[in-house]
Order: sequence, then C-alpha cells, then structure tokens
Amino acid sequence: MKKNDEKKESVKMTAEEKELFDAFKEARAKKAAQEKAKANRELYRDMVNDEVLRSVPLILEVSTNLVDTKRKVRGNFDSIIEMKSDVMKLTRDNQQTHTFTDRESKYRLIFGEYMLDSYDDTVESGVRIVQEYITSLAGDDSKTRNLVGMVLKLLAKDSLGNLKASRVLQLRKLADESGDERFVEGVRIIEESYRPTQSKTFIRAEERAINGGWKSIPLGMTEA
Repeated sequence: MKKNDEKKESVKMTAEEKELFDAFKEARAKKAAQEKAKANRELYRDMVNDEVLRSVPLILEVSTNLVDTKRKVRGNFDSIIEMKSDVMKLTRDNQQTHTFTDRESKYRLIFGEYMLDSYDDTVESGVRIVQEYITSLAGDDSKTRNLVGMVLKLLAKDSLGNLKASRVLQLRKLADESGDERFVEGVRIIEESYRPTQSKTFIRAEERAINGGWKSIPLGMTEA
C-alpha cells in the first residue's frame, strides 16, 4: 500500500446519531440552495439594471430624432399644403388629412390630425328631447322595442363622456325616417352642439410593395 493512499475509516453511529446527521446535511444543503437562489436573483437584478441603463438612452435618442424629424418633415410640407388649398380650390378648414405621392408612385406620405368627439353644454338639451320622444312611444310590438333599444344605444357615451359622432349620424337617419318633428329637433340640437377637438397630428410613411399595394414604413417601437 502506498503511503499517499488515503485510509477510509468507517464511523459507527447509532440510529439517533444518523438521524441527526442526515438532518444536518439536509439543512446545510437547503441553506446552500437558498444562498445560490439568492445570488441568482441578485445577478438577474444586476443584468436587468445594466441593460435598462444601456437601452433607455438609445431609445431616448431615437425618440428625440423621431420627434425632430416629424416636426421638420411637417414644416417642409406646410407651404405645400397651403399651395394645395389654393391650386385645388379647397377650403383649408375642411380638410384634416393630406396625402402626397412622388411622380413614380414609389412612396407616399400621409399627414393628418386625430380628432376627439366633443360637444358644448347644449348637447344635454338635445339628448333630453330625444329621450323624451323615446319615452313617449307606446306599444309592446317588436318594432317599437327595437327602435327604443337602438336609440338608447346610439345615445350611449364613450369613456370620455361624449357621444360618438358616427352614432349621431345614425340618429339623424332614424329621426328623418320617423317624421317626428320633436325627435328631429332633438337630433338637430345635438348636431349643432358638436365641437370636435384636435388630439394630435400624425405622419404615415408608405412605400410601394411588390404586389402593387402600399406597405407602411415602421416608425413605432411596436411596428418593427
């Protein structure tokens, strides 16, 4: 036997001692696993922190460049939009969207404004008149019930507390079909109270696709 050979010695333990030893080993292994899991969580937090700090400045730079480019491009087209109104004999206030295409029809830009439906306080008088008309309808026939349900649905307001302009158009159609002057008057008051407000402007850039249609040039983080 070589001198360097290790000698293995067996230790005799009672059942109680073995149980205590096994519990000790299990507790030590559990603690080691907990410490490793904690270290992994800290490593994860460090990686997240580092990548966020590296990524956000890049995004801020892109965002700033995009805003600046949008303003520059829109500014470059302001005089063209003015000229378009004159050349095409258009009323400037009535057109909210403008589309421009190059001569070869390879690219096009669309400028527009998002509008929010809004009304002045007289809208409530119109709504009340329409509601009174609906309430005055008598009868249990399905035609009357359907009309009442339809009108009440069209009078429902959106999350901002406003009527949808598209629904007011449907109300106008129902009022005209009914021939009731009071109903027509209520809808007319609603229409006259309409005061749309501009939400924000937008620019869409598109290029001609292989199939001949138009495809958007990605400008947002969700479009890439």
